[in-house]
Amino acid sequence: MGDVLAGFHAVWEFDTDSVLIRFERGIRRPKLFQALGERRVPYEALRSVEVSEGRRGTVVLHAVPRRGADPLMEAADGQLKEDSDPYRLVLPAERETLAEFYADELRTALGPVAKEPADRHLVAAPEAPLHFKAYDGKASFDGRSVAFRWSWTGASSAKWKCGDRNFTVGELAGVEWRSPEVLNGYLRLLERGARDTAPGEADQDPAAVVFGLGYGPVHESLPFAAAVLQAVRAAESDQETPEREPVRRAGDAGRDPADIADRIRHLGELHEAGLLTDDEFSAKKADLLAEL
Repeated sequence: MGDVLAGFHAVWEFDTDSVLIRFERGIRRPKLFQALGERRVPYEALRSVEVSEGRRGTVVLHAVPRRGADPLMEAADGQLKEDSDPYRLVLPAERETLAEFYADELRTALGPVAKEPADRHLVAAPEAPLHFKAYDGKASFDGRSVAFRWSWTGASSAKWKCGDRNFTVGELAGVEWRSPEVLNGYLRLLERGARDTAPGEADQDPAAVVFGLGYGPVHESLPFAAAVLQAVRAAESDQETPEREPVRRAGDAGRDPADIADRIRHLGELHEAGLLTDDEFSAKKADLLAEL
């Protein structure tokens, strides 16, 4: 098509086989859009295209992705608010005819399998490295592994007993994201080969970080979840997966000695409070000292 359609929060640039969505920056723009920057969406990633009446004298051009085509929308799992949907282009109501024209153009570009789930991700997730601060720790992803480092004040004793966690992509089967905009939001990593028993509360699960009180906002935690999910799916489809490295349960070697000392002091407090046995305290202390 080669045309450009500008809306209130984004600009859609139509190409022969895809649409480039560029999100405009500004104080009133959704923070998720600013975090995404731009996204190229192949027409084969779309399920349908709709035009509907918007609020306050607007019209909305809405492209609906195929299930499984976009890791961001797969991770969101229908939890995004309408105003934060990156596939909605809001236009002035007087441009409804133009919106209908482009909707028809996009519909003609949809393939014969548009109604079927995609067998792979067709839209790229945000690139690593990515990180965000949760209520009970810090989460980071370098493209190969996810690290959780627990915080002093927020992490439960169950997580402190397990120590900082590091998960390679090959060990994971998926990601579960519960929006921070609802009660008890969290990001949970689903481990491959885990027992079929239902996981416990996120604040007690060492494979999860919890949100709340402004921690883990959508524009930080959702792109993170999407990037991890895309890496997991890519590893699953790789025919020649290299031998997986062992999990390192206590973080990376060469940690800051001051950080190690702080953590040992905290373990001592847990020990004195009766939350750690003598053997558990000794083992965890030895693990931390080994990281120096």
